[in-house]
Amino acid sequence: MGTSMPSSNCSSFSYFSTRRIAATINVPKIKVTKISTPRLPNRSLVAELDYLNNCISTTTATRAKEDTYYSKINTTGSTTSGIRTPNSMEVVKLHLIMEIVEDRMEMHKNIGAQRDNWNRLLMTSVDMITLSASTMVGLAAVCPSGAPIVALKVSSTILYMAATGLILVMNKIQPSQLAEEQRNGARLFKQLHGELRTMISLGNPTESDVDEAMEKVFVLDRAFPLPLLGSMLEKFPQTVEPAVWWPRQKQRSPRKEELGGKLTGKNGWDARLEAEMRKIVMVLRKKDMAEYLRLGKEVLNFNKVLAVSGPLLTGLAALGSCLLGSVNASWPMMLGVVGGALASVVNTLEHGGQVGMVFEMYRANSGFFKLMEENIELNINEEDPHKRENGELFEIKVALQLGRSLSELRQFAAAVSSSHEEKGSEEFASKLF
Repeated sequence: MGTSMPSSNCSSFSYFSTRRIAATINVPKIKVTKISTPRLPNRSLVAELDYLNNCISTTTATRAKEDTYYSKINTTGSTTSGIRTPNSMEVVKLHLIMEIVEDRMEMHKNIGAQRDNWNRLLMTSVDMITLSASTMVGLAAVCPSGAPIVALKVSSTILYMAATGLILVMNKIQPSQLAEEQRNGARLFKQLHGELRTMISLGNPTESDVDEAMEKVFVLDRAFPLPLLGSMLEKFPQTVEPAVWWPRQKQRSPRKEELGGKLTGKNGWDARLEAEMRKIVMVLRKKDMAEYLRLGKEVLNFNKVLAVSGPLLTGLAALGSCLLGSVNASWPMMLGVVGGALASVVNTLEHGGQVGMVFEMYRANSGFFKLMEENIELNINEEDPHKRENGELFEIKVALQLGRSLSELRQFAAAVSSSHEEKGSEEFASKLF
């Protein structure tokens, strides 16, 4: 009875409407496939809870490590567990000094570019003013007497006086030399920034390292001042001396032992290396530094002549243009035209040739050799070899600073004989400059 009834119903349905039966049969199949697609995970509830607990504990441990790391560079100098990290305060101070040094470096770059623009713009302006005034004097000489010649005379005189004032200002501040000072300052601050970064990466800085870094910053500020008024370096000094941008080293007591004593082989130093460094110091003092000081003095004297000649020529040209037409002679016209042309040439030679920059370059080079000389003497005069820099590293540093390889440096030191010590070596120690 239970099986015959459904079969009769199905036959009647198929008799009346086959499409309707197909629709009623297919709809449940689609629904069944959609419901059967998701599958439950195989893990039990306890396993899922263990997995979540492990994730939470891992995240907590990671955050604890990050908190410990950031607490090391905290100004309190303590970790989350309350244990003080050694030298953490010194590291923070060095990072602070590095930020200041980086800011100084950018300031010197920007001001150096600005002062280089001053040099080019002022030089071009003065030349154009001078040549325009000279042209006006020539036109006034050929014009008939009257209003035109008066206008040309007044205009040329004003232009010559303006050029004289601008030349005096340029010769006083020497924009090309100012730009070179800022370039040197930016380079040395960048070098100090690298030294501080190396000190921090090596680890264990001390309070004396922090004090030395701060002193180097102050000395660089004095050696390469940013403002013009009050602290500008003298552009025409009476005597030429090497530039100094490092703190004065403390004088140590001279050695009481002879070369080759019981210091041999300690901390990379031996008798050969000490003798080599002494010969290099002798050549640096007598040849390299003396030569650059001599060149600097010659360039300074040449710059003084140009600095006096420029405003003198424009002043004479202004006098000639003012007297043009008032004196029955040709010398006012010659003075106004020729004086202006010569003044333009002198101004271009002085500031276009950047004579002040050349003087500053020679002064800085002699300062570089003086710094090398002091560093070598401080090491070889120290009695305790363990207080010196490592001998092998120091020799490599000296060789690279002089632009030589180790073999070239040793051959050069060996070539400096006792006879050369009396009359001086024929070769310069540096191959870099």
